[in-house]
Amino acid sequence: MLSVTNTLSGEREEFRPTGENVLLYVCGLTVSDDAHLGHARVWVHADIMCRWLEHEGYEVRHVENFTDVNEKIAARIGEVGDTENEVARRFIASVIEDMRGLNLKRATVYPRVSEHVPEIITLIEQLVESGHAYESGGSVYFDVTSFEEYGKLSNQKIEQLEAQGDPEEQGEKRHPADFALWKSGGVSESAITEHEKIDHDHPPAGEMWDSPWGEGRPGWHIECSAMAMTHLDETIDIHIGGHDLVFPHHENEIAQSEAATGERFANYWLHTGLLETKGEKMSSSLGNFFTVSAALSEFGPDVLRSFYLSTEYGSKQTFSEEAMNEARERFERLERAHERATKAVDSPDARTKIEDDALRTAVTTTHEEFTRAMNDDFGVRPAMAALLSLASAVNRHVDEHDENDYRALRRAVETIEELGGGVFGFSFDSEGGGEVELAGDLVELVLDVREDEREAGNYERADALRDDLEALGVAVEDEGNDTSYRL
Repeated sequence: MLSVTNTLSGEREEFRPTGENVLLYVCGLTVSDDAHLGHARVWVHADIMCRWLEHEGYEVRHVENFTDVNEKIAARIGEVGDTENEVARRFIASVIEDMRGLNLKRATVYPRVSEHVPEIITLIEQLVESGHAYESGGSVYFDVTSFEEYGKLSNQKIEQLEAQGDPEEQGEKRHPADFALWKSGGVSESAITEHEKIDHDHPPAGEMWDSPWGEGRPGWHIECSAMAMTHLDETIDIHIGGHDLVFPHHENEIAQSEAATGERFANYWLHTGLLETKGEKMSSSLGNFFTVSAALSEFGPDVLRSFYLSTEYGSKQTFSEEAMNEARERFERLERAHERATKAVDSPDARTKIEDDALRTAVTTTHEEFTRAMNDDFGVRPAMAALLSLASAVNRHVDEHDENDYRALRRAVETIEELGGGVFGFSFDSEGGGEVELAGDLVELVLDVREDEREAGNYERADALRDDLEALGVAVEDEGNDTSYRL
């Protein structure tokens, strides 16, 4: 039976879905920049959770949003697009490409804020009518004092909270901790200045919509509540997000959702720990990030997934060269064992009457230990250790036997593919692995030639080499002095 660590209670709880389907919501990305490995950590763990739930027989309705209305996006108007929608579209395309590159299973839906403004307005109207929200200066704020349980997720008390939101809003609020559900007008100049990456003589206002309170934009927190309840239900089973979202985002989601419906918003809150590099949180704002695209080009999806599997989802994780080397070694051990088992089971030396009790026991033990680990709060570390133990057992069998146990090897191959492939999302290609590696080496060779042409000033020749690679299905990206590619 699956148990999870629920941030809401701070305790390990047995998982019991409310209905036939597991209703699961993942707080998605604010699409103002290319995704980095910190974002991908949430994606991969959420993907593995969904895969395990499906493996155990549940049908999962997985919703993950794109926040395409935000001051961070508006701050990039004129740099990456002429409108907020164009900027968001550019980065949504990048995120989707990264998700596919990481071998993530597709969500049931990927709702966008801009598509759900009517639902957001309806939800705000319910809060105003019930006395949990109030209009002030054309904006609408949630009254945190009206919700008795405010602070229950982050274990904070209202009197201890600092002011939330834009400093310009404070004069319109009844309580400093009240938060905006609807913001009058466009994005404020102070909000743009906080996030801008280029100089604006006239800061862009971003998109605006009509509402009962005048033209404006939805607040950040209300967006997720509206999208989750639109595509799932008033009460959902699992809500996933980064630990940095516990307060204020998830705390505010609970308050506004439960104040509107009178029902518990989410039964299980699961939060992933932060990804750090050199002792700091990996963050776009700090500029210390490694984009998913660049990491895929350098390491590939299987090594990246192996890296994330080295640390439990709720703990902090450190990105380093050493950690990536260890991740590569782990995946290659499993990949080699799968390749050796596949070749052995399909060889003329695989026999029906040969029995290796050690290998047969290893297969059974792997299933038991993997299941026990994953049902213990999605324990990926011991689950991965179980698979690596099976890899060792496969290698011993092949090394020590001239004739092989066909049935045991077949079960070993199926187990690695079921658990390593189906649950952990690894790709095993015993036939084509060498060909892919060779293709990568050839691409690197062509890129070296292209760089020589560029340094010699032969830009037309360099561009022609790039065009030739892209015609063969190799995406080449130049970022400053660095060049990356994706097959």
